[in-house]
Amino acid sequence: MTLLQYRALTQAGRREAGVVDAATPDAATAELRARGLIVLDVKPADAPAGLFGARIRSSDLAEFTRALAALLPAGLPLPRALSVARDIAPGSLRDALADVQARVERGSTFADALAAHPLAFPASYTGLVRAGESAGSLADSVRRLADAIESEQEFRAKLVTAAIYPTLLAFVGGGAILVLLLIVLPRFGALFAASGSAVPASTAFVLAISNVMRANAVALIVVGIAVIAFTSWFATSRDAAQVRSRVFLATPLVSAFYREVLAARTARVIAILLGGGATFLSALDDAARSIDDPSARNEVIRIRARVREGMSPAAAVAEGTIFPPVFARLVAAGEESSQLEAFFGKAADLFEERAKRAAARFVALAEPALIVIFGCIVGLIALALVQAIYGINVTPMRGAR
Repeated sequence: MTLLQYRALTQAGRREAGVVDAATPDAATAELRARGLIVLDVKPADAPAGLFGARIRSSDLAEFTRALAALLPAGLPLPRALSVARDIAPGSLRDALADVQARVERGSTFADALAAHPLAFPASYTGLVRAGESAGSLADSVRRLADAIESEQEFRAKLVTAAIYPTLLAFVGGGAILVLLLIVLPRFGALFAASGSAVPASTAFVLAISNVMRANAVALIVVGIAVIAFTSWFATSRDAAQVRSRVFLATPLVSAFYREVLAARTARVIAILLGGGATFLSALDDAARSIDDPSARNEVIRIRARVREGMSPAAAVAEGTIFPPVFARLVAAGEESSQLEAFFGKAADLFEERAKRAAARFVALAEPALIVIFGCIVGLIALALVQAIYGINVTPMRGAR
């Protein structure tokens, strides 16, 4: 099934927009007409850009969800709770929440109202709400959502924090080397040329590099801008998602870490959906829609197909190559103990912790490695200059003898 956006008219002539699950646009059109709607157009819905976030920041979504989780147990009717939460929520969500509240007041289910705004409320979010409504435990489902979003934010924050210092060190070290090559060395080169003395081979080598870089400064700037633009596109563009996923999974030093990150996110989504009352197949459906990595999404779809054919969840997971092998063993333990939800949660915790430790080890190795690399480069440049300066000072002394 695919999430499709539609625009339609009711029999009374009122415009209506939303999303519908259907295999094809034609199937969606038939379903909408069966509801008595006059279909204007149907097109694929924009997919969310992350596990819980879309174009709305996950921190904004977490703030609203936590507010709603506090209001629902107090006994407020859902429309009133949405009204109060909307006033508390960040501005980026208020327009969507106003429409959600209006739909709920007109008799729509909360999940259907959320599904009309896939860029604000991804499928995993809507799926847990739908499961909670079906099970009569909406307040508990919203609380689980708030916990899960905050856990995801914390996980992402730790990974970003781990990468900040090596990145900053690389930029500062690279900048220092560029200053030496493009500004400092040319001035010394002019001094050496004026002295008329022969310079050592090491000095001539670094001066040649400096001259080449200065002569091709424009080309280097263009290449630098192109590299930055490509890196930005590769890291953030949805069009590059498939390539990015394949590269990360094929890179030896990155692959193991990336597989654990994917396993952690996938397990977390499935755990909260199961905890909200969703069936396993339904949880896999919503997980596949909400996962942004194409490789992991395809793997979840494959697992769902195998489970639907009658294979056990553990065997279906074990068949794949995307997730670490321990994932299948944890799922098998959950099946044996009839606690799939708990063991998917344990798997998420385990892989998140392993990913954090891997990131910490990477930082612990990257920091001294970068310091040594940049230190060696700066040291070689400095040594070349010192040798040339020493040669200039020694030459007059020899002449005087």
